Amino acid sequence: MDRTSFKRLAPLALFAGALLAAGDGAWAHGVSDDDKTFIQGNPGVNVIPYVYLGAKHMVTGYDHLLFLFGVIFFLYRLKDVGRYVTLFAIGHSTTLLLGVLANIHASAYLVDAIIGLSVVYKAFDNLGGFKRVLGVEPNQKAAVLIFGLFHGFGLATKIQEMSISPDGLLANLVSFNVGVEIGQLLALSLILILMTLWRRTEGFQRNVLQANAALMCAGFVLIGYQLSGYFTSPLQ
Repeated sequence: MDRTSFKRLAPLALFAGALLAAGDGAWAHGVSDDDKTFIQGNPGVNVIPYVYLGAKHMVTGYDHLLFLFGVIFFLYRLKDVGRYVTLFAIGHSTTLLLGVLANIHASAYLVDAIIGLSVVYKAFDNLGGFKRVLGVEPNQKAAVLIFGLFHGFGLATKIQEMSISPDGLLANLVSFNVGVEIGQLLALSLILILMTLWRRTEGFQRNVLQANAALMCAGFVLIGYQLSGYFTSPLQ
């Protein structure tokens, strides 16, 4: 690595270290105590609260947004963005509903570690890593759908943390999922606006490597943080 490349990539190591040092504060992506208290204290159908909770979870869901950022990084047409985001939505909607309704439990740490892996995967794919290393490129649409299933299961683990009442469960889950889609649309719209402005600058092509390297660093930090939580949690 030459000196120029080192100077460009060195801040990424500092970025990853800062995220890891943030610990529970920055990476505690779950359901707040206030939200839990409200939901558990109000059984029955609560459409608006669950829509709000779903939208809030997606808008503040750095792991989901990092993956979507990677997915749309080289998508220039809205039609293509719509196709990939629809596949992602189908995936996470399926496992969100199935995970809760079928009472399928898994370690939230491990599921979130796989979500971190999805971020690493997409950044590596954006850099053409699979083509260089394996000589072939994975089916991008299939990958987005498959990782969408894991993202949805991650959402299901957050819902299960609340121990919600079975009274009105299906309506509440659908409401939560609608909120997730609303939050995803809002966040994605902002990301697309910023990406469009960035692509119009001369620096976009020069910073493709740095941006995806930063994305990959964030994914590795996510994986490391979640695995450390899994192995140190007294419940494991």
